[in-house]
Amino acid sequence: MAARSHYEELARQLSAVGAVKRELGRILPQECPPASAAVLTLLDRHGEMRMSQLAELLAIDMSVTSRHVAHVTEHGWVEREPDPADKRSRLLRLTPNGRELLAELSERYTQTLARYLDDWTDTDVGHLIELLARLRRSFGDCRTRAPHDSASITRAPAAG
Repeated sequence: MAARSHYEELARQLSAVGAVKRELGRILPQECPPASAAVLTLLDRHGEMRMSQLAELLAIDMSVTSRHVAHVTEHGWVEREPDPADKRSRLLRLTPNGRELLAELSERYTQTLARYLDDWTDTDVGHLIELLARLRRSFGDCRTRAPHDSASITRAPAAG
């Protein structure tokens, strides 16, 4: 087990990752805020789904999910089709325009990461990928775990 000071520093570094996410959010087209990009990404990764499943994957309330879906639908990136299993429900699926936008976003992210990490070696980037994937696996599906005792969680300072 790592030393407590390592966990405290890791908590600070993970908090600071918010600044990286915000910077990546700045490269998105104005009409596609980060929440819309998240909706498109999840539909691409998991395929068509009901809004309730999307809300669960986003870990947000149905009313908020509904606003995000309305936005991406209005822009023609997602369509709602009747669910053959239950005509009262709708399935959400990416449109060709949504797939096109995702390809553009992927290219923007790739170029931005390449620009910021241009002094990193392929080995360094590979290690970061491995370690981040391992961190995600260690946490598993956070929504299905019991909450931790808040007293045992080290508070990291807010990222600036």
